[in-house]
Amino acid sequence: MAAIEDYKPGLAGVPAALSEISYVEGLQGTLEYRGIPIHELAQHSSFLESCFLLIWGHLPSLDELQAFEHEIRYHRRLKYRIRDMMKCFPESGHPMDALQACSAALGLFYSRRALDDPEYIRAAVVRLLAKIPTMVAAFQMMRKGNDPIQPRDDLDYAANFLYMMNEREPDPLAAKIFDVCLVLHAEHTINASTFSARVTASTLTDPYGVIASAVGTLAGPLHGGANEEVIEMLEEIGSVDRVEAYIEGRIKNKQKIMGFGHRVYKVKDPRAVILQGLAEKLFAEYGGDRYYDIALAVEQAVEKRLGAKGIYPNVDFYSGLVYRRLGIPSDLFTPVFAIARVGGWLAHWKAQLGENRIFRPTQIYSGQHAQPYISIEERTLSKVFPSLEATNGKKA
Repeated sequence: MAAIEDYKPGLAGVPAALSEISYVEGLQGTLEYRGIPIHELAQHSSFLESCFLLIWGHLPSLDELQAFEHEIRYHRRLKYRIRDMMKCFPESGHPMDALQACSAALGLFYSRRALDDPEYIRAAVVRLLAKIPTMVAAFQMMRKGNDPIQPRDDLDYAANFLYMMNEREPDPLAAKIFDVCLVLHAEHTINASTFSARVTASTLTDPYGVIASAVGTLAGPLHGGANEEVIEMLEEIGSVDRVEAYIEGRIKNKQKIMGFGHRVYKVKDPRAVILQGLAEKLFAEYGGDRYYDIALAVEQAVEKRLGAKGIYPNVDFYSGLVYRRLGIPSDLFTPVFAIARVGGWLAHWKAQLGENRIFRPTQIYSGQHAQPYISIEERTLSKVFPSLEATNGKKA
């Protein structure tokens, strides 16, 4: 039986899997996908190529990549019943809730659980990577009272999503920067949503349920929702001259500063470094964003006060500014995160199937024992006549 000293809140530091998928080293700020540094992939790869690498364990040949991209283009469209279901969602609903519901609903159409069939596994990978962006864009259009925009087969993955968002083909630079953002968010070891995916996968349910469970986990502000809250923080600060007082107040009141700190990284998140560079490219090409100056001042203020404690910007701090400049609404930041992270979730789903054992952690019981059952009559009397309870206590 586990002892109280074995208890690790949040399973902090407890290994949950052996994995070759990604690697993080927090003191040096290292992130690798299958051994390839993230800055190499950000510079040379594409999102779909990185997904192929994560899921199948090697960089694809030209023929393999072209076949993979062709399959995903072919499967971008949604069943009309999925679209009809989305029309019934309230316009005020959060897009992450809509995405979780739609991801789970895919299992109704592709529910055959042939988890030992490589063709089934590949088809599930293709469908989820292809349809998740279409779902996000469709809900964005529908909640404004418009029909969803159909995907375009002549556009690549990133450009097609931006097109479906507003029916305007994006500039090549904007599409490229968005594709790099997807690469950066695709995978990050056993984080909360990936752990959720692996736990669900270990029950041998269908992959659509696996992704739906991961989406639900990602939705929380302590995980994927943080980039949305970073923008809210910058809006609340409002100007550079208010940064010092705001940060001082947050630290004094022991409040979290959104977009800072990481369970693993004790230096600036390598993804934040790349995202900051992408933001500057966007601003140079399409015009600046006054919130970027506020963000720079926030980073300086936090580093001055908390840098010695290893608290630096994480991936969420600059990603929202990039998405904002690309015209993506703030409540779609986390669904965009999900679009990218599907690649990593599917890699872990496939890995879990390879050497599956259902997750069944233990617990340390901290409650009472041998308590008597009190009848409903006695419980009712004790509430109506509290003095009786005291009298009974004296008799006992």
